Amino acid sequence: MSTAENFQRLANELRHGRSAYVLAELNDLLTDASRAGLENLDAPSIDDPYLANYVAAMVEQAVHLKGGARVPKWTSGIPPLPRPVFAAPWMSLRAHLLLESPVPFRRRNIFIDSSIGDRV
Repeated sequence: MSTAENFQRLANELRHGRSAYVLAELNDLLTDASRAGLENLDAPSIDDPYLANYVAAMVEQAVHLKGGARVPKWTSGIPPLPRPVFAAPWMSLRAHLLLESPVPFRRRNIFIDSSIGDRV
C-alpha cells in the first residue's frame, strides 16, 4: 500500500474513535514518507475541526523535517481553530506548551510538546 493510500486509510479510521492510536500511526507513516510521498497527499475527509487541524499540522511538520518538500495545498484550506487547545489540562504546563509546540501546530492553535512522535 502506498503512502497516499495508507494516509487516506488512517484518516478514515479517525472517524471511528481511537484517535490517539491512529494519530500515532499517522505520525509514523509521515515520518517515514519520502518528499514526493508527502507532496502528493490528497486532502483527507475529516469532519472534526480539531482532528483536521491536527492532521494538517502533522503533514506540515513532516514536510518541514524533510526539507525541500512542498506542503500539499489542501493544508492551507483548513482554517485554524478559533480557540487554543492544549495537550494537557494543567495550567502549570501551558507556558511550556506555548513555547515548545512546533510552529505548524501553533499556527493552528494546537499546543503540544515538541517531542511528539519521539520514541524511546
